[in-house]
Amino acid sequence: MQPTPEQSPHHAYPDHWEADVVLRDGGTARIRPITTDDAERLVSFYEQVSDESKYYRFFAPYPRLSAKDVHRFTHHDYVDRVGLAVTIGGEFIATVRYDRIDATGRPASAPADEAEVAFLVQDAHQGRGVASALLEHIAAVARERGIRRFAAEVLPANNKMIKVFRDAGYTQQRSFEDGAVHLTLDLEPTAESLAVQRAREQRAEARSVQRLIAPGSVAVVGTGRNPGGVGRTVLRNLLAAGFTGRTYAVNSAFAADQATIDGVPAHRSIGEISEPVDLAVVAVPADRVPEAVTDCGEHGVQGLVVLSAGYAEWGAEGRERQRELVRQARSYGMRIIGPNAFGLINNSDAVRLNASLAPESPAPGRIGLFTQSGAIGIALLSGLYRRGAGLSTFISAGNRADISGNDFLQYWYEDPDTDVALLYLESLGNPRKFTRLARRTAAVKPVVVVKGARHSGSTPPGHAVPVSRIPDATVSALMRQAGVIRVDTVTEMVDAGLLLADQPLPEGPRVAILGNSESLGLLTYDACLAEGLRPRPPRDLTTAATPQDFRDALAEALADRNCDAVVVTAIPWVGENGEAESGDGEVLAAALRTAAATGPAKPVAVVHVEIGGLAEALAAATSTAAVPRVVRVSAPAAPDASAAPADRAVPPTAQAAPGDQLTQQRSDTGPGDTPAVPTLGRIPAYPAAERAVRALAEAVKYAQWRRQAAVPGKVPEFLDDTIDEAGAAARIDALLGPDPDPRGRPLSHDEACELLGRYGITVRPTLPAPDPDAAVAAAARLGYPVALKTTAPHLRHRADLGGVRLDVANETALRRAYGELTDLLGKPTELQPVVQSMAPRGVDTVVRATIDPAAGAVLSFGLAGAPSELLGDTAHRLVPATDRDAAELIRSIRAAPVLFGWRGSAPVDTAALEELLLRVSRLVDDHPEVVSVALEPVVVATQGLTVLGASVRLAPPPARTDLGPRRLPNY
Repeated sequence: MQPTPEQSPHHAYPDHWEADVVLRDGGTARIRPITTDDAERLVSFYEQVSDESKYYRFFAPYPRLSAKDVHRFTHHDYVDRVGLAVTIGGEFIATVRYDRIDATGRPASAPADEAEVAFLVQDAHQGRGVASALLEHIAAVARERGIRRFAAEVLPANNKMIKVFRDAGYTQQRSFEDGAVHLTLDLEPTAESLAVQRAREQRAEARSVQRLIAPGSVAVVGTGRNPGGVGRTVLRNLLAAGFTGRTYAVNSAFAADQATIDGVPAHRSIGEISEPVDLAVVAVPADRVPEAVTDCGEHGVQGLVVLSAGYAEWGAEGRERQRELVRQARSYGMRIIGPNAFGLINNSDAVRLNASLAPESPAPGRIGLFTQSGAIGIALLSGLYRRGAGLSTFISAGNRADISGNDFLQYWYEDPDTDVALLYLESLGNPRKFTRLARRTAAVKPVVVVKGARHSGSTPPGHAVPVSRIPDATVSALMRQAGVIRVDTVTEMVDAGLLLADQPLPEGPRVAILGNSESLGLLTYDACLAEGLRPRPPRDLTTAATPQDFRDALAEALADRNCDAVVVTAIPWVGENGEAESGDGEVLAAALRTAAATGPAKPVAVVHVEIGGLAEALAAATSTAAVPRVVRVSAPAAPDASAAPADRAVPPTAQAAPGDQLTQQRSDTGPGDTPAVPTLGRIPAYPAAERAVRALAEAVKYAQWRRQAAVPGKVPEFLDDTIDEAGAAARIDALLGPDPDPRGRPLSHDEACELLGRYGITVRPTLPAPDPDAAVAAAARLGYPVALKTTAPHLRHRADLGGVRLDVANETALRRAYGELTDLLGKPTELQPVVQSMAPRGVDTVVRATIDPAAGAVLSFGLAGAPSELLGDTAHRLVPATDRDAAELIRSIRAAPVLFGWRGSAPVDTAALEELLLRVSRLVDDHPEVVSVALEPVVVATQGLTVLGASVRLAPPPARTDLGPRRLPNY
């Protein structure tokens, strides 16, 4: 939609205000500015509004709009007068308008910062969250135009509109004047308004997925007339799964008199179907998809699964075809899985939906699986099927032009049928949102991720993703900060998923090992040590052990208070005749499952070698109910206290203070009940010790994260007393200037030191030394001993090249050092020498913060030199960092023992280091214009620390889409 010449020439049409949004019921709508072309749409819209709604809007009977009204409501300058409309199918369903006013309530222009706002929603669309979404967007527009407050007059009987304002979370004032409720809203976002916005986003997006995953009726568009083909295969799978809803076959080539196909009603179009269709599976060539989408949209279909290929994976033309597909579907309020999708499965007994090409549908279970690759999806389904694992839902999103992994995290977060979320991702369309959603979901159920296409330049051609400069190792660290279990292969994902879905979380890293093979037990012991677990010496039951011996040993291990998990190793045992028996796997499985069911709730994994039927028997559960969990929430342990008890699933609404004890059950138990271990549940079996132990180690680390996440960290209040946020903001504005370079600018040494000083970060002074005499004068000013070092870019922080002289005690030594430096490395003009007073001895470290366009602000820490540069031993956390993040950051690098008294050395002042990390985090969080900070080296002594070098870069702040109003991504 573009403006006409009648629009104000001073303010172009703001196309960045256009947005697709998901409404409360899961449908989509488009929000856009109103233009002069919308006169007929506005009149038509108004005619469909009830007299009561018109009365609430205008405070008087107002049956129709006059020509003057239409002109006023469609002509805006997009600054002082703005109107937005919500459209579905190109037609208005709601409008909102603001007019800037002065203190007397009369029309005004800037610098007046208040506006009067009014909404009107068609009665048929009230209750869908339309007004709430409009308020978010009109508030963002107003803030952009310098408006800080909204004023609204609402009739007391208009309870729905009053509730929209009241529930928005903004700071507000209310009064009753002249028979109306007068509301004033401060538009500055608050923690409450952001929480409200995200809660609404979660409910809406989860509902949009539910409409796809649990339809009451499905139509397969493109069902072939002959057996075979994509459409006919999907129809066959729908019928084979026993879909509980209505099923239809659609093909424009069906004969007019053809009533059924495969026993299913046959139609030539969606329009011929007399009953509502909730979901359409589209399996027609790409050039015929637009016709099918139109047919679906005009007849009320709620969502699409587009299996058709020929989109972004085919190049530029296909990308444009994909964008048009999304625009077309959303214009009708529909969401899309695909295109180039493999389909979806919902194993709920109330639905039994298999709208996919999967040849084998896994049994019902507690695992939710999302994949962006059809081939990987086939492999995962086949592997899960072979291992007897059960799925709640499966989605293969293909090019994920609309529905993505983020949407399914929203759905799985509250899905009672899913205990573990597995995701194979080849790209992250919105990394900040993914991290936020993953953290919230991981607080109540495990999230296991395999990230394909990890290396630069290998993003799948069908996926549109933001550019990211951070390496994959950093992405992995940030995922783990959010509680995501990041694994390298799909095999590891299945291994971890099976353990997490069927076993309770371990309370610590102590592992008992028992079995009938000493060698296999030793391999398991070594694997535990390699994964950071604390194994007990293996218990050898000997090759003569019977299933009863295994049962007794497992029961004893589970009852041991010094054991947190058990790994059972088994090889074919020797019978009475001395021959190996490998066919009694079912007997051994029954013994192990009985012991596990009657003992304390601890995870059990089995490693087996060539025991026929064992894995299958262990995987055969008598129930698909959720594994009950007992939650113990206590005060957080130190970040390196790996043996502390682990908590269980804390519900989203639970608030636990340190020391509190909460009990929480999952899905099939009620509050206050004492859950019992399920009878004869599944026990995961692995063909190699390393695979079982790796899965167990991931469960231990996840349980530890859950324990710590139950009592979140905080930013210490003492920082506020030593931080000049307003002064720093003013200085940044002055440094950037009124017309900043989009590429940004590095600060000089003095500018950087001044800015950092406003956040309590002191950089040790350095003085230039362009010649020996200047060096001597600088040393006299600073006081001996001093350091002489080069600052040339190619020599900075390269002490190994001889560009640094330390502990220079006097003038003679300084002149000698200066001569050696210039003789070795070049002229002073090239070396740019400086003199700096010596810092107390300590450990050299590096603190950095950068703004990544995809992931956001990232805080990094490592030891200076080879550990971080050569070995990549650097830890990362998202900003803003809490006290717990800072403590974990310095303890999570492999070289951390150097800071804590390694080999008898004195421990350094880690508290001062944590404070420095928090100050840097606050700086980049408070001022997004600070796009890069590097403190190197930071010498941490036994008491205090010294920042010897600093660099800062400023740039116009990147857009923060995660803080704006709700909107679907535009691909």
